[in-house]
Amino acid sequence: MLELKNVSFSVDVNGKEKDIIKNIDLVIPDNKLIVITGPNGGGKSSLAKLIAGIYVPTSGKIYFNGVDITDMGITERAKLGIGFAFQQPVKFKGITVLDLLRIAAGKRLSITEACEYLSSVGLCARDYIDREINASLSGGELKRIEIATVIARKTSLSLFDEPEAGIDLWSFGNLIEVFRRMRKQITDGSIIIISHQERILSTADEIIVLKDGRLEMQGSKDEILPALIGTSSAITDCKMGAMKGGAEE
Repeated sequence: MLELKNVSFSVDVNGKEKDIIKNIDLVIPDNKLIVITGPNGGGKSSLAKLIAGIYVPTSGKIYFNGVDITDMGITERAKLGIGFAFQQPVKFKGITVLDLLRIAAGKRLSITEACEYLSSVGLCARDYIDREINASLSGGELKRIEIATVIARKTSLSLFDEPEAGIDLWSFGNLIEVFRRMRKQITDGSIIIISHQERILSTADEIIVLKDGRLEMQGSKDEILPALIGTSSAITDCKMGAMKGGAEE
């Protein structure tokens, strides 16, 4: 279980303090797929980086399975079982897909084992196992390979920051199926996805809405999604931001 207690995060902008995350109290239970959404600039990516350990809260505490991880960095949190997938997957010249999966798993995976992880994200293993992680791979391919590494690490908390960013429609459809399969396989952990997309929202057990750095809504998909689609300005802002392709914080 992940718990945030009165977490705030501020940055210095031209000598003035700007509040990005404001006094958030949040509990992410086990065995759930949670989607965090809201307008561009609302704090979603910043919250993801606070959970992952890339950012350190200005105030407040973060606990993971009862352990205070507030001051831990991304490596320490990874050792505890928190996996993070970036909006733009990192490319590694000279490192093959097999190498990357072995690094992620922390052991010398057999080719058969590595191929199973690639197959789980909809990739034909024999076409990818020996390829380098470089610009020859499309955005959709890189995203699915990165998800395969998160699965290989067997993380207790898997965190994805706008996984749909920069991929084509066909790859997006496959991405949705990957998350649906991951949801079915959750036994002792949770998945958090930061996303604008309605199709990803529809896969959630629970939806969290951030606006202006604050927690605006939280509840089951059946409670929150109809309000977002029907009456809330939040989803309108989300869709406009996604259409424009604008970066968040």
